[in-house]
Amino acid sequence: MRRIVAALTVSLAVLAATLLPSLAPAGAAVPHWTPAPAWAPCPEDPGAACARLTLPVDWDDPRGPAFQMAVARRPATDPAARIGTLVINPGGPGGSGVDAVLRNDLRLSPRLLARFDLVGFDPRGVGRSNPVLCSRDLALRTPDPIMRTQADFQARLAFNARYSRDCRARTGPLYDHVDTLSVVRDVDALRAALGEDRLTYYGASYGTLIGQQYAERYPGRVRALAMDGNMDHDLDTTRMLDTDTWTTQDSFDEFVKWCAAARECELHGRDVRALFADLMARAERGELSLPQAPDGRLTPFLLVLQTFSATYGPDWAALAAFLRALDAGTDTARPLVTRPAGEETFNDATQVICQDYWLPVRDQRAFQRHLRRLAAIAPDMRFSPISISGTAACLGQPVPVPNPQHRLRVSGTPPLLLVNGLHDPATGYPWAQSTARQIGREARLLTYEGWGHVVYGRGACADRAVEDYLISLTVPAKGARCPAVPPGQGLAGRSAPPRPPSGPVPGLPGWVWNR
Repeated sequence: MRRIVAALTVSLAVLAATLLPSLAPAGAAVPHWTPAPAWAPCPEDPGAACARLTLPVDWDDPRGPAFQMAVARRPATDPAARIGTLVINPGGPGGSGVDAVLRNDLRLSPRLLARFDLVGFDPRGVGRSNPVLCSRDLALRTPDPIMRTQADFQARLAFNARYSRDCRARTGPLYDHVDTLSVVRDVDALRAALGEDRLTYYGASYGTLIGQQYAERYPGRVRALAMDGNMDHDLDTTRMLDTDTWTTQDSFDEFVKWCAAARECELHGRDVRALFADLMARAERGELSLPQAPDGRLTPFLLVLQTFSATYGPDWAALAAFLRALDAGTDTARPLVTRPAGEETFNDATQVICQDYWLPVRDQRAFQRHLRRLAAIAPDMRFSPISISGTAACLGQPVPVPNPQHRLRVSGTPPLLLVNGLHDPATGYPWAQSTARQIGREARLLTYEGWGHVVYGRGACADRAVEDYLISLTVPAKGARCPAVPPGQGLAGRSAPPRPPSGPVPGLPGWVWNR
């Protein structure tokens, strides 16, 4: 009997080492994670299976507090042709991978769904995975990110400190450990728990940062990483603001071109830039209203935010209608970003940005220098609402941040696919070029010559390239490009266009994307 027990003990130890090769360094104490998911039908959709993995809050303290990471899986529709598991992340930060599986938010084609079990997860601090919870009432009092005086700057620092205390108290110890590098270690635990020797992954938007840093940390555990709408993790405050503002202006320029050519544009035949400049001036004087805005006023920042949001799809027709309604003083246009009423708390992913990017601004004079420079880069839009609000929201963040910017160091992976649009309003094409250069010979950049945020689902060319890579590991030729598809005509015959973002707007507590 002793021999049997001893043999069983050794077998379990070997099994654990096989399934979990990456969860702790050699010699480290065994942490209390879940070695394999206990799958059960998802409450929202019994056709999919849901589970939770118990993982360390702090991977450097594996015996400390733990949290449960929510996971969903939909089996391959053609089991005989199944290749393995495709792990997905829809971005955000703050996007739910569980919801993306249950609703197919990424609009993955039947071809992909036939060949892979589809697995999505809610990253730590998001959705069902110990969400970062903050006071909705406090969030609704967030100061305008465009600080005009030193008093505004000091007030923002004080607000950020108060808001962080509230969120930390409601969230618990995970609040200080929601950086993407920690998520990368969670993903590797998930890979091992799924029994996959190597990771096959598709990440969109902020999900590309997960893929980039996974390749950097675990190059030998990569099968295929497709990264669509790429972040650049090698940007300081100035370069982050400058490049993000440039791409925001570029998308507005494309809208102006469309409106000049398209008779269906409600502003066709008008000087759109002059109209927008007039709306900005009226916003500065407090003469524009929006019921969802604080005090009903549409500030210059909120005008830029609403305009920017319409370029995600893009939905240029809706943007033209919105601007025309503002100009006429009517309330007929549907806002694309709103502040809905709700529960006492809400899930805010801003802390993810603040732990991934150190964006210091010394004082109000330095902030004003940024604003003047950005206005020269973007004479219409003036700034990127996402990067300027993220910079303001992260003021006063404790340093060093857990996952500060650095140049990617990737070596020894199979080829990695980067996909990006030339006119992406949120993750500009220069970011993809920069990231491809940092990765080096392992990177292959596919350029989509059109508009909107994230490429997959916009046409047969890019869809086929992404699917061939994930299924057959075939990469596009160097310098490959896909032609632009007019907005609303993508999807290669599938049922709907790529969805706009959902959930909280990063850096803007209390605001959510309006689908």
